[in-house]
Amino acid sequence: MTSSSPQLNEKPSLPDTVCHISIMDKDIYLVGTAHVSQKSVTEVIETIQALKPDTVAIELCPPRHQAMTRREHWEQMDIVKVIKEKKAIFLLTQLILSSFYRRLGKQLGVQPGAEMMAGITEAEAIGAELVLADRPIDITLKRVWGFLGWWQKMKMIFHLLAGVLFSEEIDKEMIEEMLEKDQLETLLTEFTAGFPEVKRRLIDERDIFLAQKLRQAPGKCIVGVVGAGHVKGIVKEIEIETPLDPILELPPKSSWLNVIKWGIPALIISMIIAGFFVGGGQHTLESIYIWLLVNGILAAIGAAVACGHPLTILSAFLAAPLTSLNPMVAAGFVSGLVQAWIKKPTVGDLEALPVAITTIKGFWHNPVSRILLVVALSNLGSAIGTFVSGSWIAARLF
Repeated sequence: MTSSSPQLNEKPSLPDTVCHISIMDKDIYLVGTAHVSQKSVTEVIETIQALKPDTVAIELCPPRHQAMTRREHWEQMDIVKVIKEKKAIFLLTQLILSSFYRRLGKQLGVQPGAEMMAGITEAEAIGAELVLADRPIDITLKRVWGFLGWWQKMKMIFHLLAGVLFSEEIDKEMIEEMLEKDQLETLLTEFTAGFPEVKRRLIDERDIFLAQKLRQAPGKCIVGVVGAGHVKGIVKEIEIETPLDPILELPPKSSWLNVIKWGIPALIISMIIAGFFVGGGQHTLESIYIWLLVNGILAAIGAAVACGHPLTILSAFLAAPLTSLNPMVAAGFVSGLVQAWIKKPTVGDLEALPVAITTIKGFWHNPVSRILLVVALSNLGSAIGTFVSGSWIAARLF
């Protein structure tokens, strides 16, 4: 039997935000938190100290736990390996999301994730078992991204970039108001209204994952430290044992994606060849110039906007017309590697990355994030160049 409302008769010292669930001979206490709230940190500490649970489950996955608890995590990152494994855009997305929380934390004087660290510290202090109850972040982001359509992806990129430029001051009262479950749920509903797939993968599926991890947690008394927005979903999902394999699968790659990836280059080459039969060699030569210059210039502009080195900008210009005809390699792959070779990040640059990303200037000036921006913006410029030059060549032909 479960209860969605706090059961505090037995433990009168527990904070009001704690939700008690009794299921399978276990007492599970959910501490609904805001990720940048000092009040949440205090409530986590008070709850664990009052209950002395067998297990503390926190809303972290192993990679996020490692990043939070190991100071050398950033020092050991190999940016060249990240580019070669085509994870630059994924890492940049993580940094943008981290940037938002770090700016909030800076405004409020609370380290993002401080309530999770409090859970870790208190679990260690009382000898409780620590359970990392969240789904791995890479699987979550890949499922969020993989199930979006092209237009939805463009909208999501816009919202992420808007997050980097976010400058509105958020005061403590606003954050504490978000702790109210109904208000936070309303905010999440509004944010994900245009992205139903995002809500499903980012929130609903993780509600299921968190609930099942809490069901499986060892011991009779368990404290779960989770975001307030997950509490209602966990209470709903914990009733039933649900297999996790379906929500751990990566989205299948669409066969249409391969058709488009190889079809566009084939179409461009076909139109250039067809131009020879329509207007002769001069027509074909002009189409080649259009392809080379438009694609190269726009990719180079992308690298320049990212404040890439002059040789990086040149590499983007030279690579884009060729890589746009080869789906296996992207212009940003080449320009990113060149930038990393010329301005190889130091250990100090890697250590400074978490702080640097809290400002727009820092994002552009830190050598690590600059490399990621070079990759992303070179690719964006090349993609726009492919569309513009391809349309121009088609217009001249038809």
